[in-house]
Amino acid sequence: MNKVELFLNQHIVNSLLSKKIDLALSVHGISFTEFVLLYQLSLNQNMGLNRISLANKVGLTASGITRVLSPLEKNGIVVKKNNTRDARESIVLLSDTGQELLKNAMTTTDLTVENIFSLLSTKELLALQSLLNKLKI
Repeated sequence: MNKVELFLNQHIVNSLLSKKIDLALSVHGISFTEFVLLYQLSLNQNMGLNRISLANKVGLTASGITRVLSPLEKNGIVVKKNNTRDARESIVLLSDTGQELLKNAMTTTDLTVENIFSLLSTKELLALQSLLNKLKI
């Protein structure tokens, strides 16, 4: 088995799946990357997240987070608040508009993901999840 080819194949599959989700989410005016950010913010809605924590949760750099968050902030999807404990740091939260957008986008994502994974049996899905968990570094 050629591990480089396996890795390249995984990259191609990831790109194809990302494109499929991007296309589905385009009806909501967001990309898959933006969806992932909104989803992570929703999991931390009570406290919000600073940009560094958000970057770590979604696998982007701090500057990458800033590039993705800027248009979301301009469009009122996320709000930025000052951290009461550290004035140098801001906290990002979903706005009411962002929560509604995520709710609608979640329905689209659920349907798309269900369609993608319908090709696999429950046993295969469990094996895939186990393998992906092992590869998280």
